[in-house]
Amino acid sequence: SEVTMTNPCMVILELLGMLIGTGGWFCSLAATIMPQWLSLSTELMGMESYEQGLWEACVIQEVAGTECRPYDTILGLEPKFMLARFLMCISDATCLLGLLFAIPAMSQINCCTSEEGQRTKRGLKITAGVFLCIAGLSVLFPVSYIAHDAVMKFFDETIPHVVPRSEFGDALFIGWAAGLLDIVAAALLFASCSYYRDSEPRLVYHQQQQEIRTIDGSRKRT
Repeated sequence: SEVTMTNPCMVILELLGMLIGTGGWFCSLAATIMPQWLSLSTELMGMESYEQGLWEACVIQEVAGTECRPYDTILGLEPKFMLARFLMCISDATCLLGLLFAIPAMSQINCCTSEEGQRTKRGLKITAGVFLCIAGLSVLFPVSYIAHDAVMKFFDETIPHVVPRSEFGDALFIGWAAGLLDIVAAALLFASCSYYRDSEPRLVYHQQQQEIRTIDGSRKRT
């Protein structure tokens, strides 16, 4: 008889990949919804500040509190925010698909135990890693592009000093964290694919037969 033992390293890599990937998806979703992509404060009106996100803009006043209003039209939105909207939605969807593909591919799921089934699991795991990589890059590009645009405008000497300049909002940092987590999760899933069934340790029991001659000359097998 033969009993196949699951490699503990593969189990740890799969669990870490799923956990980190789930964290990346939540961070990406939070960055998509949050209005704090760019913050703007003026020296002339120190009692209030402005925040700009992908879906709405907010005015923060120390007396009246925070008031947010969604954008009236898509056509009037800046191209960088339009691109960021599209890529962030792509990232949220692909990251979720990657996690869904990774669930049946985990070694703890008792399905597809045959040789062909193990190859199917490995293929699903690779597909999940590819989706997570796409999700990570889809987050990092718009976040880094908007941050680069803010830095260029902040240090632009042609703009008068009294004109307010945008600074980084919290959503940018959360977006960077989301992209990093997605790529790390993909790398862990790719690494777990190296522990394939052929390289897993196996515990094999050998059954032996022994013949014993009895007194009357007959043979008895044990």
